[in-house]
Amino acid sequence: MKVVVVGAAGQLGRVTAERWAIAHDVTALTRREVDLVDGAALERALDALAPDLILNCAAYNDVDGAEETPVPAFAVNALAVRSLAAAAARSGATLVHYSTDFVFDGVDRSTPYTETDAPKPQSVYGTSKLVGEWMAMTAPRAYVLRVESLFGGVYVRSSVDKLVAGLERGEPLRVFADRTLTPSYVADVVEATCRLVDTGAPAGLYHCVNSGVTDWLELAEELARLTGRVDTARLEPVSFASVDLKAKRPQYCALSNAKLRAAGVEMPEWRDALRRYLA
Repeated sequence: MKVVVVGAAGQLGRVTAERWAIAHDVTALTRREVDLVDGAALERALDALAPDLILNCAAYNDVDGAEETPVPAFAVNALAVRSLAAAAARSGATLVHYSTDFVFDGVDRSTPYTETDAPKPQSVYGTSKLVGEWMAMTAPRAYVLRVESLFGGVYVRSSVDKLVAGLERGEPLRVFADRTLTPSYVADVVEATCRLVDTGAPAGLYHCVNSGVTDWLELAEELARLTGRVDTARLEPVSFASVDLKAKRPQYCALSNAKLRAAGVEMPEWRDALRRYLA
């Protein structure tokens, strides 16, 4: 199968390209090969490759920056996805696109969001990602996979990566005690994607997160335990309301992966994912 990975230099994209290259003919596209903002150039590149599968791992993820400069966020997170969907339609390719929990507002919520819950983004970033979902669904066959708090891969920029680094240095770490989440380990997201595509699972929207619900304080405490730094950890619990953020974020942002499980893809529990990530 001919596979194109868009955004192949990023946290998710690099692992995706390496995994699919085990058994398939993979073309890894980064910003050096094609400018996502140039829709015509992007479509020409994909038309020339004529792929069977397009995996879009590219995203504009500067959540706060998008509030001041929304155009780049919409160009990458929405308009580029429209070009990918159009190219997928012409080549008969399946399109996989990754989205986010930021499409929800997290207000007055106490149970994990399902795929049937109505989105209500609070930020420019969240809105751009929601529009990207709509654009992806214009492809004849598309999987839209919502992930959350990605960690692992080749970068050390994620919140989990920064917590580990802070624990290793013995730094004081301010951690939300009341922000609920379901984190996503990159390796598990990539394997789940392979399973969905390889088994021919029904196309559509899925929440692709690790199993179980936690908050950032509990997650940080688990990291301290797994790294043997319980005695030296300097965790400072803070409330979500006490932190002034430029872009609004959902306070309760846990996602249910029950639909993914029903499709035959079982996601490991988040503690197990942390253990494997650290190993």
